[in-house]
Amino acid sequence: MLPEEVTKFIGQGGDVRIFEVEKGAIRKFADAINDRNPLYWDEEYARKSRYGAMVAPPGFFGWPTKWTGGSVFTSEATRELSDTLRKLGYGRGLAGGVECEFFQPIRAGDTLTATTVIKNIVEREGRTGKMVFIIRETTYTNQDDDLVAKERRIFIQR
Repeated sequence: MLPEEVTKFIGQGGDVRIFEVEKGAIRKFADAINDRNPLYWDEEYARKSRYGAMVAPPGFFGWPTKWTGGSVFTSEATRELSDTLRKLGYGRGLAGGVECEFFQPIRAGDTLTATTVIKNIVEREGRTGKMVFIIRETTYTNQDDDLVAKERRIFIQR
């Protein structure tokens, strides 16, 4: 069972981040994932579609408007949690996966606000010893305050 000095981070949030979704960035992302869907490439085609504009491929949320170094989702709370876990012997970390849930299309020209919260921290026993799973959830809303996506990231420290 995890001590209170670790579980106290459950529910803590990070900084609010702002992302701009630009059509050039949509094309670069689509190119990087080798997706030739005309909704990501052709403005005229996309304008005539049910979306009315170019849309972002799933998993692309634009670029942060202000870069402070490190991961855009690192906050004081996640840094403190990581330091606390290191002191408890969980020194190595790795990515454990990402899952996204989409509610509305993300369009070129959107400005997204991302808010991340530490949803849960769970300790499990594996073949090589104990591990801690940190589940962070980021909620994305657009400039109209519509929920467009939720992203859950799992980070593992062992």
